[in-house]
Amino acid sequence: MKKLIFTCIAISLLNIVSFGQITKSKKAASDKKDKAVVVDSSAWRAKHYIVNRDSAYMDPRIGIEKLRGGNRRFVEGISIRPRQDASTIKKLETGQEPFATIVSCSDSRVPNEMVFDQGLGDLFIIRTAGQVSSAASYGSMEFAVLKLKTKLIVVLGHTECGAVAAAVERPANVPGHIVTLINEIKPAVAKTSHLAGDPVDNAVRQNVIDQVNILRDLEPILHQKYITGEILIVGAVYDIRTGKVEFLQETLQNLPKPKLIK
Repeated sequence: MKKLIFTCIAISLLNIVSFGQITKSKKAASDKKDKAVVVDSSAWRAKHYIVNRDSAYMDPRIGIEKLRGGNRRFVEGISIRPRQDASTIKKLETGQEPFATIVSCSDSRVPNEMVFDQGLGDLFIIRTAGQVSSAASYGSMEFAVLKLKTKLIVVLGHTECGAVAAAVERPANVPGHIVTLINEIKPAVAKTSHLAGDPVDNAVRQNVIDQVNILRDLEPILHQKYITGEILIVGAVYDIRTGKVEFLQETLQNLPKPKLIK
């Protein structure tokens, strides 16, 4: 009986030792793996499409690349969720310097910070259905440009937009102020009515282009800042099926020469 007990104890001790060795080996392998990946190394930055934030704030062209990089991370499932901690909250107590203003649709499927993988203080966001702008929206953009020194404005539409779909369908007896949204989008619908493909998505793209042109011509602030190259105003479309943001080439052509100011 004693021999059997001693045998069981010996086996248990061997199992404990073996488990300890296996656990130690796994931890060592894990530690080695962690040490191999140096966060913020040049290789890591390249893999995650990192663009310097200060450079993006100073140069709107770099700002576009920063947004593109963030969206690539989002699409590829490697979002880093930057500047979303307590220390950033503390740093922003005294002010903000967003590197881009996003004029976006109110649609809940298009959360701007997530789509572009940005954090606190990075994006100044104005949202309405169909990203239709009014006096309050214009004033908000002007505030961002004059007070916050933000040099990039991106009009961001998205596929299968409900406001654009309503403008395409033109329902009778539209209630309340919804009709004002539809009326603002109707010109884009008319311009694309002859095109093949999905009429809503065609109108979405044209609506973004039209809104970009309106902002570029908006006096007295945005137009003057745009033509002198102090700010850029461009358009993009978010695909709700893939998560990808496409910057529209029609709004990236013939841009004014950059004029970097502090």
